Amino acid sequence: MRRTHLFLVVDDDAAIRDSLKDLIRSAGLDVQTFATAQEFLTSERPVGPCCLVLDVQLPGLSGLDLQQELAKSNADIPIVFITGYGDIPMTVRAMKAGAIEFLTKPFRDEDLLNAVEQAINRVRQIEELKNKPAEGVPYKHKDHTKINFSEVVGQSAALRRVLEEVETVAPTDSTVLICGETGTGKELIARAIHNLSLRRSNPFVKLNCAAIPTGLLESEFFGHEKGAFTGAIAQRIGRFELANHGTIFLDEIGDIPLELQPKLLRVLQEREFERLGSTRTMRTDARLIAATNANLAERVAGNRFRSDLYYRLHVFPILVPPLRERREDIPHLAHHFVQKYARRMNKRIDTIPVTVMTALSDYAWPGNVRELEHFIERSVILSHDSTLQPPRDELGQQKIAPPPTVPGSIRAKLKEVEREHVLQMLKDTKWIIGGNTGAAARLGMKRTTFHSLVKRLGIERPT
Repeated sequence: MRRTHLFLVVDDDAAIRDSLKDLIRSAGLDVQTFATAQEFLTSERPVGPCCLVLDVQLPGLSGLDLQQELAKSNADIPIVFITGYGDIPMTVRAMKAGAIEFLTKPFRDEDLLNAVEQAINRVRQIEELKNKPAEGVPYKHKDHTKINFSEVVGQSAALRRVLEEVETVAPTDSTVLICGETGTGKELIARAIHNLSLRRSNPFVKLNCAAIPTGLLESEFFGHEKGAFTGAIAQRIGRFELANHGTIFLDEIGDIPLELQPKLLRVLQEREFERLGSTRTMRTDARLIAATNANLAERVAGNRFRSDLYYRLHVFPILVPPLRERREDIPHLAHHFVQKYARRMNKRIDTIPVTVMTALSDYAWPGNVRELEHFIERSVILSHDSTLQPPRDELGQQKIAPPPTVPGSIRAKLKEVEREHVLQMLKDTKWIIGGNTGAAARLGMKRTTFHSLVKRLGIERPT
């Protein structure tokens, strides 16, 4: 660590200020302390890169209020919050506002120093961005389509909100709980968090808790020694050990049996565990991302899930919307999957008829993105030329019923989906309508019919 980084400590307890000052200085860093937020704001702002260790409960202006004041002044100062009151909503509010870490007193020196290291890395990232030549997109208003979100496809407002949350929590080491229906892409969100984190060069280890027999799940988590149980013919390394310094993704975490939940809670809180058949305590620095399609709060109420584990997982929840709530993404997803499976099957398919796209958008997709992907795969198999030929009878079985109070809203959404699809095709063909490779032919229409459609949708060629 370099001494060029200055840490600013704001805490009204003199003993804690001195303790934090000594601890951070022991890491070779410069420290300046303040007793109140007002004292910090009225002091001369340091010139070089700095980070802030901030108490939540302060007299007068609170730590969270100070965070908002800094945000208003566009001050890029990474913040590590400390508090004597572990409060879940407060934690979520702080993390979503950009805090690096949220530590509850008493915390271990190691945890604070890890947070300090994260803050320094964040400062370096900010300095690198400031030193890059401007590319026309301000740092605080990112174009999510240009950020590596793995295979997360779509541009809807609902999806953009999720990706903004991913960007917020990714640089931290906080536990993330991804909630959503089956098939919504929770694993892709988990991978996106890992890929945008400081751990991206280290392993991403995944495990579906529902797919492992109950008796073997503990061994999958923590590993076992040779002879630990019948059939343990060799030592096995567990997933938490494999994910050290990386990320472990536990899918369907609601299916973990009650008797194993205390051990999972221990590894989250203490960062330690023992392999089955061993008395040696192992340590891990794995970051946990969990996912579930179940309502864990209801399971806690029904005594089927431990409340302390639930609150430890619920540090930063992300809700992934079902496909029916982001239907404007269906054209993007359809094109993505068509190209994916066409390449895999050595086919060339460049046309999805408007009638097909409308049917895709009108379908309820109870299996969400996964169901759409499998349907497109079947459609590519059935297609024998450059036009997608889906099993159309399947799409009529479960349509979305328009709300009785606003019957025109679904039609308006469908029109917008259709307009976006046609506009994208015009862009792909560079606004060439006629000919074998023109937009009309690729949509399976006559040229005159296509002109009428463009006029009805209010599409005009940009000048």
